[in-house]
Amino acid sequence: MLDRPRASNPDLLEAALEGLAATPKRMSPKWFYDDAGSALFEVITELPEYYPTRTEAGILRDRAGDLAGYAEAGAALVELGSGASVKTRILLDALPQLASYVPLDISAEFLAQAANDLAADYLRLAVTPIVADFMAPIALPEPLAATQKLLFFPGSTIGNLERSEAGDLLARLRDWPNVSAFVLGVDLVKDTDRLVAAYDDAAGVTAAFNMNLLARLNREALADFDCDAFRHEARWNAGASRIEMHLVSRRNQTVRLGGQSFGFSKGESLHTECSHKYTVDGLRKLAGDAGWSVAETWTDAEDLFAVAILTPDAGGRPG
Repeated sequence: MLDRPRASNPDLLEAALEGLAATPKRMSPKWFYDDAGSALFEVITELPEYYPTRTEAGILRDRAGDLAGYAEAGAALVELGSGASVKTRILLDALPQLASYVPLDISAEFLAQAANDLAADYLRLAVTPIVADFMAPIALPEPLAATQKLLFFPGSTIGNLERSEAGDLLARLRDWPNVSAFVLGVDLVKDTDRLVAAYDDAAGVTAAFNMNLLARLNREALADFDCDAFRHEARWNAGASRIEMHLVSRRNQTVRLGGQSFGFSKGESLHTECSHKYTVDGLRKLAGDAGWSVAETWTDAEDLFAVAILTPDAGGRPG
């Protein structure tokens, strides 16, 4: 008897089996970022509707030099979910005292390419990429543990986490040794139409990014999604202060993977991402509960986006 083909990504298969069995059906947004998804996201950041990237970059260009007081000579810049490391260059240019750059990302090939590009352009830096899921505990290499670190988490990625998850992540990072400061990008609450447009662009790139998850499930988890039978939808959830992305079934259908079958009714969705929007006061509470103080908050002229500088609270993290 021939063996049944095995999924090339058992972790993705396990996550999909759990997510499709849930009510409502859901998947973590971390699964967006295979090589195709990572490349699509870089295109999204250039779209006219997608204000976060250019707004945050503008804030950093104006204010990155102010970070000099948080990074001594020989310090390391550690970036979570680094992607193409585009905004990283703004910090590296403004902080020549940095000796090393440590990007963490879940997409191995994309991470390697970005790290190689940066190493070629910044010969003074020791570039050490780490393939890691920042939602899981991360064991820092020993030399890095003893080095002063400036943490960088741009792009409002923290908004993709539930409030409890965001708090847990901040608390884990608070326990890292020798962290001088944490540079955190946060998208702010604003006009609903502008928010929805940023996640449902006219060119359909965000839709392709969302739909790529189904293609990845078919390829790596041996699912049989009919991608044409789903559509992308962005929704504003006012009660939770978040944008949600969904893949909505166009008809009644059954999807199979891992030897199991999952029914979708017409109009039922697979919830693929949340992007929580914060107020400055809400951010202060989130950070404070995890043992950080908000030392500075930088915003653009329209108050669309904030870059917060967190420092470890001298009182430590609450027990």
